[in-house]
Amino acid sequence: MTTLPQLHNGQALPLRDIPELPLPEFRSQIVTRVRRGRRISSLFGLPDGGQIMLLAVLANDDQGMLELCRTRAQDRYPALTPDAPQAHWFEREIAEQWGIVPQGHPWLKPIRFHRCYDPGRDAWGRGPATPIEPCVTDYFRVEGEEIHDVAVGPVHAGIIEPGHFRFQCHGENVLHLEIELGYQHRGIERALMGIADSQCAPSSIRHPPSAIRNSPPGPRAVHYMETLAGDTTIGHATSYASILEALGNVTPAPRAQAIRAVALELERLANHTGDLGALAGDIGFLPTLSYCGRLRGDFLNLTALLCGNRFGRNLVRPGGVRFDLTGPVVTDLLTRLHATFEGVQNAVDLLWETPSVMSRFDGTGAVSQQDATQLGLVGPAARASGVNCDVRSDHPSGMYLSHDVPSVTLRTGDVAARAYVRWFEIQKSVEFINGVLRALPAGSVRQEVRPPAPEHVAVALTEGWRGEICHVAVTDDQGRLRHYKIVDPSFHNWFGLAMALRRQQISDFPLCNKSFNLSYCGHDL
Repeated sequence: MTTLPQLHNGQALPLRDIPELPLPEFRSQIVTRVRRGRRISSLFGLPDGGQIMLLAVLANDDQGMLELCRTRAQDRYPALTPDAPQAHWFEREIAEQWGIVPQGHPWLKPIRFHRCYDPGRDAWGRGPATPIEPCVTDYFRVEGEEIHDVAVGPVHAGIIEPGHFRFQCHGENVLHLEIELGYQHRGIERALMGIADSQCAPSSIRHPPSAIRNSPPGPRAVHYMETLAGDTTIGHATSYASILEALGNVTPAPRAQAIRAVALELERLANHTGDLGALAGDIGFLPTLSYCGRLRGDFLNLTALLCGNRFGRNLVRPGGVRFDLTGPVVTDLLTRLHATFEGVQNAVDLLWETPSVMSRFDGTGAVSQQDATQLGLVGPAARASGVNCDVRSDHPSGMYLSHDVPSVTLRTGDVAARAYVRWFEIQKSVEFINGVLRALPAGSVRQEVRPPAPEHVAVALTEGWRGEICHVAVTDDQGRLRHYKIVDPSFHNWFGLAMALRRQQISDFPLCNKSFNLSYCGHDL
């Protein structure tokens, strides 16, 4: 097996150091490594000399390293998915974006329903595209006289994002759930490179003028990052900042790293607390719902103490952070953190002590460890199914290199496990914040970041509250962004929700859905 270049999280390497493999070997390398325990953190295409370069980032969690390889594809290639199901969603995205068909893919259809990025092709490599491509509405079907479809969405009751769910049911039992997203697609990745559909329409994106295709990372870019999934502002902003720091060979000061980590854990606390309350609400248990709704707000207010914004906007920037912490603010943070945590403990204990609650949680929406591994689930959803993956411990960077955050795994993979993992992580995050704030390093919080190195690739992983966030940047010969790829944890986990509904009652869907609480906009970008 060919030796692949390795790098640590938050590092960059020259593009020339990534071996360009023949397509069969590229496929073999990925399949073999996934079978040996690697995970596909990112797999994407980018235009390169009239062809599409496929670049894969594989996470070796046991050794804390990332492995990279690449190849070129013209029109089609043998699909990875039949032998590495983790590639399922990635390959559908590649087909939609670049018209490169993964032959043998078991269920090849769009994931965002946008036009192919090459105007000379449709999304499936079949020749010139029509001005407006029709949506593909084929759905997996189970045949039988008593089988019926239940269609939910994309418009839902309540103020939530749009997504379509198609259930194949036998009576109340769900045989299969198909999830159709794309309603929130905003073209963020292309905006980061200064590309608009109207600009590229006259010519093929495979041969775009470099002035259109590539651009320096401008001041607007960080705002795209902070809003691409608003409940994960700190997570995505941290990955973006790490990318530019890696390309500029700059390490933020310890004090800045500490403030970033505190903000990231506060983001985790707010969302985990809100999720536990929402789980209680889905089964009509109002005490925990009411308390956790308020307590989530208290955690958001702690983030506002850091930077003036409850979601953490305008805090993380390349080179460090924009706001420092004074002694009185640190004292206030610690006092309010302790009081809020006590409130969460009281509210959540009501869940575990109420038999009617646990009878609804236990055994509902179970995902096996084998399925979670094969699908490449990340974050609390993976850890609830016994998959021990956590960027903070497997690929630590910044403050996590010196402050350990032990991950907690369970094996049942049901709603109860996903709830318990959140509660355990709340406790660990509070301990982490206390430890960091009581030993806050001295020094500056911001430094200048040098221009990105030319013809380099950088990878940054962050353990967001939903799981692994992966950002990958490729620069051109002048250090401008040639390509930028974002993988939100929801991209890995949506199919896990589909597996959780198999053999469940359709009435369990709201509870299972909330136990994953995935992002539509983070997926659609």
